[in-house]
Amino acid sequence: MPSQRAGKVNRITAAAKISTNTTAATNTTVNPVIAVIGGYFNDLLNKIPLPRWAIYAIFVAGVLLILLCCLCVCIKCCCRGNKKKQKKKERVSLKALNGKTSTALVQPDVGDVDYGATKKQRGKLLYSLEYNAALTELMVGIKQANSLLSADLGGSSDPYVKVYILPDKNKTCETKVFKNTLNPAFNEQFPFQITKASLLKSTVVMQVFDFNRFTKHEIIGELRMPLGEVDWNHVIEEWKDLAEPAKFEEENLGEICFSLRYVPAAGKLTVVILEAKNLKSMDIGGSSDPYVKVQLALDKRKWKKKKTSVKKKTLNPYYNESFTFDVSFQQIQRVHLVISVWDHDTMSRNDAMGKIFLGCDATGNQLRHWADMLSNPRRPVAQWHSLLSAEQINSTLNLKHKIPLPSKPF
Repeated sequence: MPSQRAGKVNRITAAAKISTNTTAATNTTVNPVIAVIGGYFNDLLNKIPLPRWAIYAIFVAGVLLILLCCLCVCIKCCCRGNKKKQKKKERVSLKALNGKTSTALVQPDVGDVDYGATKKQRGKLLYSLEYNAALTELMVGIKQANSLLSADLGGSSDPYVKVYILPDKNKTCETKVFKNTLNPAFNEQFPFQITKASLLKSTVVMQVFDFNRFTKHEIIGELRMPLGEVDWNHVIEEWKDLAEPAKFEEENLGEICFSLRYVPAAGKLTVVILEAKNLKSMDIGGSSDPYVKVQLALDKRKWKKKKTSVKKKTLNPYYNESFTFDVSFQQIQRVHLVISVWDHDTMSRNDAMGKIFLGCDATGNQLRHWADMLSNPRRPVAQWHSLLSAEQINSTLNLKHKIPLPSKPF
């Protein structure tokens, strides 16, 4: 029995030695690599001046961020795939063709096409037309609008309506601006002097715009009513859908930006001409030499004027020039401010490129700018304005000769 036990112990000892040798051999081949890598990371972690838990937290956050980015990329790829599938489904489908003629394969009839896109709805406008033959006066009423197309990011608009008559277009009227609404109630009327013979050959245009103080006003839609087709035996009042605006008739004379500041206590009106853009080219080379004239009229009589410097060969001049006028608080209600852009010519007469006027008798955006100046005394109020033709402004204002200066006492 003792000899058997001894033999058993010897076998166990030998097996232990073999396993120890095997483990040692394995450790000598694997442990050095792991030890080097572990030592490198240990040294790297020791150099970072943060506790270990913070380092681990940052590592986990980084991994999660990478996973989130991968997820977003996958979702985007899936959305693109779905859009492509939808586009394939939305292709124009043709009804059965008889195939007897080649033209059927090239250009199908309108009735054979199923259009997926619907016409853009721009809203409706309620207007009225009344003609007084005795006074040769056409009265255009802008009552209200409904369900206008939203032009702003918030899903609303700041609408106003511009009214004029073609082909003469010697007068343009504008309603007040209504803020943040798609259903404005204007209730304004505009008279136009026109003979019966001219009336039958004319067209009244009513354009709905979205007001923007510092950018170009976006047109929402328009109505064009040929006056020769109207029954003038009674007053016309009706709703009509706004149509897409025509782009062939409106002449773009450019825009001008300026600020107004009025100090009632000092009686000072300050006009700062900032810049203009997209002006009409007047020279042969497709450019112009523009300058701006700032003029005051008191009681429809020319009063004071100043002008900016001339900017050579440009349609987008930058001025930033300031002009101050003495205008008392009693006079500010009777004053008209006329801003006009001119092309400078050395050898010939200077040409008017466009004009606008502001004052208590102005309309639309011009009246709004003037009212904002009066309601915010001592603060400059800047705004962009679209230039109109000089003939149109001159006929509307009809300014008289300059105010005679009081004679000086001897």
